Amino acid sequence: MTSPEQAGWVELVRVYRSGFHEGSHFGALVVTDPDGEVVHARGNVDAAVFPRSSNKPFQAVAMLEAGADLAGADLALASASHSGEPQHVDRVQAMLAADDLTEDDLGCPEALPYGEAARLDVLRAGGGPRRVYMNCSGKHAGMLRASRVQGWDLPGYLSTDHPLQQRVGAVVARLAGETPSAVGIDGCGAPLFAISLTGLARAFGRVNAAPAGSTEQQVASAMRAAPEMVGGTGRDDTLLMTALPGVLVKGGAEGVHCAALPDGTCVAVKIADGGDRARMPVLIGALRELGLGPDPVFDQLGTGTVLGGGQPVGTVSVAPGLW
Repeated sequence: MTSPEQAGWVELVRVYRSGFHEGSHFGALVVTDPDGEVVHARGNVDAAVFPRSSNKPFQAVAMLEAGADLAGADLALASASHSGEPQHVDRVQAMLAADDLTEDDLGCPEALPYGEAARLDVLRAGGGPRRVYMNCSGKHAGMLRASRVQGWDLPGYLSTDHPLQQRVGAVVARLAGETPSAVGIDGCGAPLFAISLTGLARAFGRVNAAPAGSTEQQVASAMRAAPEMVGGTGRDDTLLMTALPGVLVKGGAEGVHCAALPDGTCVAVKIADGGDRARMPVLIGALRELGLGPDPVFDQLGTGTVLGGGQPVGTVSVAPGLW
């Protein structure tokens, strides 16, 4: 069996329970400068990863380049992993209705809202899973609108050979400065392009520092102006972008997270085991090293809590020597 070290991963996070080192999370971390050059790296940052939902800003760029009429909070929602709260659901439905589309046109799977309160509200009202509740439904609405304006096939908009998905692949390659090494299918059904962690950081930084008027800057500005659409109540991305004006943040499944400063400096993280609890300690630690903070949100997110009997008994924190 290949060890984490043999696979190119390094220890990023340690879990302590009652002062005992109970476990570790391994992965990779890279920081790129405004020119896309690596200034700090831990682990194999040249290995290919699926960006998962950190990819959404690139997909939104492709939608705009295809002529989709998206702006403001709608564009933020097209770049989002929303919580399925009423503010998200209502706007997705309005996005669809603007082009005579319906929830049935969405190709994403059915789901319940992400947030517990919204989920319970749906269940108490006798409702159940719906496509519009799924966290990627805003992105899918945007993809449908881009396809509609171009006259492209709507039922097949998630096919890897669909013109829109081909355009997404071209945008990813252009921004990352490398050719994707694999194509997969994301949890929502959309094609996903594998690039290196360094390429992901480079691409994400370029979106946030893009010149005024560019499609990339339109996406970044929309996300930063409406962080409540990008995530939702209490979500990491929403909290960080609210606390850090000018910083673009977007996480993804399987332990991927990116944060870009206004000048294009970017942090990209990949947790090997996909553990959600390991992402924020590493990302916040990197942002602190880049000179951001102090901020109460950093204290809230930067160290996870280990519970015993319902009480805090340990921490999830950055491994020694990461910097």
